[in-house]
Amino acid sequence: MENSIALWVGFNAFVLVMLALDLGVFHRKSHEIKFREAITWSAVWIALALIFNVGIWYYFGEVKAIEFLTGYLVEKSLSVDNIFVFVLIFSAFQVPAQYQHRVLFWGVFGALIMRAIFIFAGISLITKFHWIIYVFGAFLIFTGYKIARDEGTKINISESPVLKFIRKYIPVTNEFSGSKFLIKLNSKWHATPLMLVLVLVETTDLIFAVDSIPAILAITSDPFIVYTSNVFAILGLRSLYFALAGSLKYFTYLHYGLAAILVFVGIKMLISDFYKFDPFVSLGIITMILGASVAASFIWKKQSSEV
Repeated sequence: MENSIALWVGFNAFVLVMLALDLGVFHRKSHEIKFREAITWSAVWIALALIFNVGIWYYFGEVKAIEFLTGYLVEKSLSVDNIFVFVLIFSAFQVPAQYQHRVLFWGVFGALIMRAIFIFAGISLITKFHWIIYVFGAFLIFTGYKIARDEGTKINISESPVLKFIRKYIPVTNEFSGSKFLIKLNSKWHATPLMLVLVLVETTDLIFAVDSIPAILAITSDPFIVYTSNVFAILGLRSLYFALAGSLKYFTYLHYGLAAILVFVGIKMLISDFYKFDPFVSLGIITMILGASVAASFIWKKQSSEV
């Protein structure tokens, strides 16, 4: 799998075709993504990931298929943190609903490139410097602790050094100009607020990639499995945002589940030289953690509302 050029070319061609259809056909005109449309697209991306997983199972065996499914589930779970931050960014800049999909589309496109770089850099580091797996493991445990302690990932938009840098060197308009990121005024290019939002979205993914890439490397070191599970999770992130953005307030205990998943995969990394979890066991533990945190959110939310 690692050395098959046809696999890599074929998969990336599929991704490019899907992205082209997404922006050029299905979302050619900017419009507000309603809940029903978001759920439909979420189902499509999940179905495509599962079909791909069946293909992995058929051609490469049970272990690789379980590794893909576990990696996909971990990345999908951790992507919920991205959604919390996206809601914060869009609210802070008061981005019109019809332009949010365009921002997330290009945000996802940039995220795919960054994730590919992170993945191959991470695998290369582990291959050449095996001891770094312990650094990754300890980092994931520490990150899980911080998420549980701080009740989620915190991003301070007003203090973002990236925005300060852009505003210092690039003129920025005060108003949106449709769905444009750049406009020309008085023979000089200006960034629109939508460009600032896009930069923040990309920066957010860069921050979360630091957590998610080591997490999936604890599950498998096969570049193709790591990359494809990441890509499918990211491709479904936009529709997941529009489906969940209005209901995130109900997932009050989800961040504890995400923290527990990070701690678990961190421990897997730290003890990998002495004990290796069976792929089925890892998948079961991660599924139970995620399910328990979601169930707890609804059970305790319901009980508190009844009191």
